[in-house]
Parts: sequence; C-alpha cells; structure tokens
Amino acid sequence: MDEQTLYNRIAELRAARGLSQQQLADAIGVSRKTISTVETSRFTPSVLIALQLARYFSVPVEQIFSLNKFH
Repeated sequence: MDEQTLYNRIAELRAARGLSQQQLADAIGVSRKTISTVETSRFTPSVLIALQLARYFSVPVEQIFSLNKFH
C-alpha cells in the first residue's frame, strides 16, 4: 500500500479565528506539538482528533482533511 499525504486546512482555519497553535491545542485537549505536526502533515491524526477538530471548527471532517490538495 502506498503511503499518501493527508492534506489539511488547520492553519487556515486557525488563522481565520485568530488562534495560535497552543490555543487550538488547549481547546481540544492535545499538545501544541500535535497541532504542529498534523498541520505540517508529519503526523496523521487519530479519528478522535480529527473529529474533535471538526467539532471545534463546526465543519465536516472533509472540510479539514483530504487526500487531495486543497485549492
């Protein structure tokens, strides 16, 4: 199975709300490093983290994560 990159819009969504990585991490109960590594696609989040982010931003998971680059 080929490894694929999981693209995301976390940084964009954070910026729209004026949030730092630390503020977002605190809001969903993870470390700032977790947010950083997910944002830079160095870490694929668990389903739980993905759902927590979707709930926090009030959007479907597919609006945050994709196997294709966002345009």
